Amino acid sequence: MIKEIKARQEYLTKLNTVVEYINNNLDKKISIATLAQISNLSPFHFHRIMKSLLGESIGNYITRTRVETATLLIRYTNLEIQDIAYQVGYEKPSSLNKIFKQYYNISPSEYRLNKKLKINRSIIHKTNFELEEPQILEIPNKEVIYIQIIGEYGNENYNKVWDELGNFVKEKKLFSTGMESFGISYDDPSVTKKEKCRYEACITVNKPVVPHGKIGIKKIKGGKFAVFNYCGNYKNWGKIYDYIYDNWLINSDYDLRNFPVMEKYLSTTKQNDHTILNLEIYLPIKEYDKIETI
Repeated sequence: MIKEIKARQEYLTKLNTVVEYINNNLDKKISIATLAQISNLSPFHFHRIMKSLLGESIGNYITRTRVETATLLIRYTNLEIQDIAYQVGYEKPSSLNKIFKQYYNISPSEYRLNKKLKINRSIIHKTNFELEEPQILEIPNKEVIYIQIIGEYGNENYNKVWDELGNFVKEKKLFSTGMESFGISYDDPSVTKKEKCRYEACITVNKPVVPHGKIGIKKIKGGKFAVFNYCGNYKNWGKIYDYIYDNWLINSDYDLRNFPVMEKYLSTTKQNDHTILNLEIYLPIKEYDKIETI
């Protein structure tokens, strides 16, 4: 129990560092890269961890903090609205006006004329989705053939890529007992534009092979992983990851390594809303008292 409390406190300490920086720099452009750096969190996992702790994305939190700060300044000071806009990080008053209306359905000037209006906006959402406790496993390095694809996760091109890899295995007679199929997702679609999301389709190989066209060869670095089993509808994909980060990770004994999450497909690699998935999710972890060297 002591260890669990320490783990959660570590994440809360990192959250406090980020929140304090945001609060003290609302009048400036706030770089997500800077926030990830000062939090000492892996860029692969920064957005999901912040979302799990804040209850909303880091981008939403920054915007909401700016708007709510502007609301207080409108209500309790005589500052010009254009000056308030500059103080909370907007280069022109029209930008504040636009986002203020989106949040409260009235303009800043309308609110100043009627400060007794009760305005609020609830944007915190928690999931009731649950997974069984993961296995904690040490995974060896894995030699794989792979194809990288850039685009919205789960689009029709993903299935084509997996077909290409499968055909390559047959053509080169690479099949062997124990072959595994892994998908590596490098980006969070709630942060990165869908058309820019990076994904690698990987198949382990135990026989000599050379790169061919867009089919490359690489080594997946092993290490410690929390391995979650999931069998269910593809539509639950977002809920799966929300649960892992929101419910399991921040209450676990572990920190995250600077490595992306992997998915091991046990039955099918097909990815669309009609797919019933049977897979394992590999979350890269390390002990809190262990210093990782790269």
